[in-house]
Amino acid sequence: MTARPANAHQARLLRLLRDGGPNSRAELGDRVDLSRSKLAVEIDRLLETGLVVADGLAASRGGRRSHNVRLAPELRFLGVDIGATSVDVAVTNPELEILGHVNQPMDVREGPVAVFDEVLALVGKLRDSGVADGFAGAGIGVPGPVRFPEGVPVAPPIMPGWDGFPVREALSQELGCPVMVDNDVNLMAMGEMQAGVARSVRDFFCVKIGTGIGCGVVAGGEVHRGTTGSAGDIGHIQVELEGRPCPCGNRGCLEAYFGGAALARDAEAAARDGVSPELSARLEAAGRLSAEDVANAAAAGDGTSLDLIREGGARVGQVIAGLVSFFNPGLVVIGGGVTGLGHTLLASIRTQVYRQSLPLATGNLPIVLGELGPVAGVTGAARLISDHLFSPA
Repeated sequence: MTARPANAHQARLLRLLRDGGPNSRAELGDRVDLSRSKLAVEIDRLLETGLVVADGLAASRGGRRSHNVRLAPELRFLGVDIGATSVDVAVTNPELEILGHVNQPMDVREGPVAVFDEVLALVGKLRDSGVADGFAGAGIGVPGPVRFPEGVPVAPPIMPGWDGFPVREALSQELGCPVMVDNDVNLMAMGEMQAGVARSVRDFFCVKIGTGIGCGVVAGGEVHRGTTGSAGDIGHIQVELEGRPCPCGNRGCLEAYFGGAALARDAEAAARDGVSPELSARLEAAGRLSAEDVANAAAAGDGTSLDLIREGGARVGQVIAGLVSFFNPGLVVIGGGVTGLGHTLLASIRTQVYRQSLPLATGNLPIVLGELGPVAGVTGAARLISDHLFSPA
């Protein structure tokens, strides 16, 4: 797709059609600050670009029937969510509904070349399935800070070999379409805002607890990235003075105590020490433990696993409590792979936040699990690139 909206009015109309689906000219006129004649001009110009197509007559509102319009149905967006241990790739229609989704385990520490080879292989599978021939654009999420204007990772703690790698440029050449790159937790937040639990909220946090921990900060309906792209890097807030060493080089960081990697390490230590027969049996059978093993052991009633989850949740809640007092969000969404720990984790986080933050900030504050699960990131990635393409050139 080469066409872009020519002005802010056209961009607003495109986003209304993306988020609300096919609509009549009359109903669009109710939602934008344009005269009827000016609205007609802007819609006609969008029809000429091919971004919008006619979609029959609307239901009568008491006079001459209005015409429906919709985004061109052949438009396809690609969403790629690169996590620490897996890659998700999805294709959406212009309304950001997922048409195809594939996932593959992948260690981000293998470096950008190996990861992008896998991404392109997954894209090929989706193309072969018939959901898309080409893409209007692609959104890419990576598990580390991103210099957003350039689409370049910046000193990512868990991504050796990625610092300064031209992700946007490299994938744009491979895919033959515009590409935008962002931190994966920002995209999770955008996904929940597009189609999940945060659809009607303009100020919220989205906390991703996976191998590490990050936070997407949404203010006034827009992601706040910070000056250098590191906003929301809460996994490296200190929770223990002179505590455990963290891969970032500091000590006592939240990620050193909780997250998928820390939880697996602590579970293995408990298993080797013999304090949990359940974890010991799982370690002996598999040779290693994961957060999923801890979740399953907790579901089986293992007290040590439940304690590990509650202690980790309390530390996450400790950090979130400070953020809530500072930012006063309307919602806190908890997502990521470790949310398989479920309501034991959520209850521990809630208890700590409600205990530590002032009642004025928490009196009407929902703290909930995300709705979209593993497709939150790819949905947000598709929204990221559509926001870019549906902005004036």
